[in-house]
Amino acid sequence: MNTSATHTGSPQSADRRSFVRVMGVLSGVIALGHPLAALLPSRAWAVELRVLPSAQAAALLAMIRTIAPHDTLDDAAYALVVSAVDGEAAGSTQARTDLTAGLASLGDGFALLPEDARTLHLKAIENGAFFQSVRTKTLTTLYSNPIAWAHFGYEGESFSKGGYLLRGFNDLKWLPDVPPADSGALPFG
Repeated sequence: MNTSATHTGSPQSADRRSFVRVMGVLSGVIALGHPLAALLPSRAWAVELRVLPSAQAAALLAMIRTIAPHDTLDDAAYALVVSAVDGEAAGSTQARTDLTAGLASLGDGFALLPEDARTLHLKAIENGAFFQSVRTKTLTTLYSNPIAWAHFGYEGESFSKGGYLLRGFNDLKWLPDVPPADSGALPFG
C-alpha cells in the first residue's frame, strides 16, 4: 500500500498545506561580526506570522524601521515588533481589518522606497489610528527586548543582579575616568 497516496488526500495534510500557504514568514540573516550574533542561536532568524503574508510583513518592517531608525540595529529586533503586531491582529477581527487597511494605505512597494520617501509618506498619516497604533507597539516592543538592549549596551534590570550601586554603575566606557580626588566618598569602604 502506498502510504504517501493515502496521506495526500487526508484532511490533516490539506490543513497543513493551506496553513503554510496563508501564513507569512519574515526571515533574515545576522552578519557574523554583528554583536547580536552572539545572542541568537544562529545567524539566520525567522518569525512565523499568523495573519500577515510575507509582503505585508516586509512593508510593516519598513514602516517600523522608519519610525525608529537605528542604522546598525539588525532586522531581527524589528521583526519582534512585526510579530507582536501580527499576534495582536490574530486575536481580533477588528484589529486584523484595521491592520490590513492600514498596510494597504502604505501602497505597493512601500518597503522598497528610500527612507526619505517612506518618512514623507508616514508624516502624511502620522495622526491616524493605524500609525499611532504601530508607533506605540514599536516603542513598547522594540525597546523592551534583549536583542535591542544588547545593541544599545543596556544590561537589563539590575535588581536581580544586586542593584546598580555595586554593579554597572561605573561601567560607562564612553565617559572619561574621574580623578579619585573628584570621585567623592565611596559607599562601602
